[in-house]
Amino acid sequence: MKQSLKQLRRQSEVIKRCIIESVDLSLYIAFAEIDGDEHLVAEDSGKILKRHNLLEMKRILRGVADCELVLRQRSAYDEMVGHNHQASANTLEVSLGEEPLPEWLN
Repeated sequence: MKQSLKQLRRQSEVIKRCIIESVDLSLYIAFAEIDGDEHLVAEDSGKILKRHNLLEMKRILRGVADCELVLRQRSAYDEMVGHNHQASANTLEVSLGEEPLPEWLN
């Protein structure tokens, strides 16, 4: 399900965490975790929120909700090397913290 930034601002207190997913070398999309479900974050115009700069994505999400930020990276290594066994999800999640951005980054 897709949620616009405007919709997320209205329910900011129920957002458990925001997940910034690294899709490509420098392309990021965002998800908001609400009641155990992940919602794809969209611009107010309805287009998927995507940025080429992690810091810019953090700024946008900090303006929406004061929650934990997580960076997620998925790897297709097992598929690329041709492993025959059922591979587990090669997903790495790193906390970006709950602290606000320093003034010099705003």
